[in-house]
Amino acid sequence: MITLNKLSQNSIKTINLTAVIDTALCVGAGGSDGSLADKPIVRNAKGQLIIPASQLKGRLRHECEKIARGLGWQIFDSPKAETLRPKDEEVDSRFLEEYQVEGYKGYHCLISQIFGNPVLPSRIVVDDLICPIEKDDLPEVLRPGVTINRRRHTAEDNKLYFLETSPVNNKLEFIGHIHLLPDCPIQTKPLVLAGLRHIHALGGSKSAGLGWLSWKELETLPLDNQAWETLLPKTQS
Repeated sequence: MITLNKLSQNSIKTINLTAVIDTALCVGAGGSDGSLADKPIVRNAKGQLIIPASQLKGRLRHECEKIARGLGWQIFDSPKAETLRPKDEEVDSRFLEEYQVEGYKGYHCLISQIFGNPVLPSRIVVDDLICPIEKDDLPEVLRPGVTINRRRHTAEDNKLYFLETSPVNNKLEFIGHIHLLPDCPIQTKPLVLAGLRHIHALGGSKSAGLGWLSWKELETLPLDNQAWETLLPKTQS
């Protein structure tokens, strides 16, 4: 287990995040929590709205995979353990040395070295994004929906349901951080910042217009920063 307060604070780099929700947000919780909704929105112990770290990290990993592949890195397919642990002959010769991590068997692609895999621990820690507004200060918003029969393309009888969402057009801000641990690859920060800028929506019912967001004051690396050059893999010798 990684304990942040036991690490040197000077060696941990932090990316500050503020997500501004441009529409209503729908991140469903597992229980009822006293709501009339069939799918209530997820909250923390204080009753504040949150976007779970697991959801943000999963979406960020997906976007970073696409960017890394586009730049020419060999990225092993997730989430299957078999494809994340390739054989020697399956690894591009350019990455045979770079994809070996001291203390861990096998080969681990750039994305696995950042986000982890069944063998390698994650080198970043993602916080929940939390809306600081108290529960009593936000009204409960219920959004009706109906189950669609995919074969007949019509609404099912007696299948009305209600989703709980955040208030519409309130520009709610969700605040959190991404912590880059000391042993993360040098490509981590520029890749994560690029991946975040590809995330425009989170939560459920995105195709119905829910969960669309923008990032407020997200850190920007100057174009002449040498970190960008690290995103280009070695050329074939």
